Amino acid sequence: MYELIDFILHVDLYLAGIIEDMGLWTYAILFLIVFCETGLVITPFLPGDSLLFAAGALAATTVLNVHLLFAVLLVAAIIGDATNYNIGKFVGPRVFTTRSRLIKREHLDRTRVFFERHGGKTIIIARFMPIIRTFAPFVAGIGEMQYVRFAMFNVIGGLLWVSSFLYAGYFFGNLPVVKDNFSLVVLVIIILSLLPPVIEFLRDRSGKSRAEAAKS
Repeated sequence: MYELIDFILHVDLYLAGIIEDMGLWTYAILFLIVFCETGLVITPFLPGDSLLFAAGALAATTVLNVHLLFAVLLVAAIIGDATNYNIGKFVGPRVFTTRSRLIKREHLDRTRVFFERHGGKTIIIARFMPIIRTFAPFVAGIGEMQYVRFAMFNVIGGLLWVSSFLYAGYFFGNLPVVKDNFSLVVLVIIILSLLPPVIEFLRDRSGKSRAEAAKS
């Protein structure tokens, strides 16, 4: 766990080392990380937002081309969500009634509640929310959302997510104030990304409390 936290907070240093050692193979490694984070429901812990920001920052000073990187990571994000959708469709609603060591039930339930509140646009909103980003396409598949509709939200969400964080890193990641405090910037990104699901969770609990109070 400590190693994962250290990787997330110092993702720029780890990624710089990967680029130095692997060169252009870094594109494939980043593709794999983004695909797994969005496409496999058992890997919601992988870095997403901070990885894109760091990749953009390093693309400004290394052999990586930011526009090629955008295309690679966009494809990874879209294919990832599509894969997760199909896994959810294959597994079906029984996942809500069975116990699994690989999937945390509370994450699944929170995503379902978020889906019920926001509908199909959850696929777009969830791109900017860790954990829910991984579970949203899975729940969409379980609920058998029409694939054409899902694909539209998937592409739009992927475009907005990858472009915003990648190019923000490219244009601002090497400013002295950002570069010297990169871990703090990553922490702020994580906190801001986690705020929407926390607020949604608190709203849901507040609504249930009011409903229970009204009954009594």
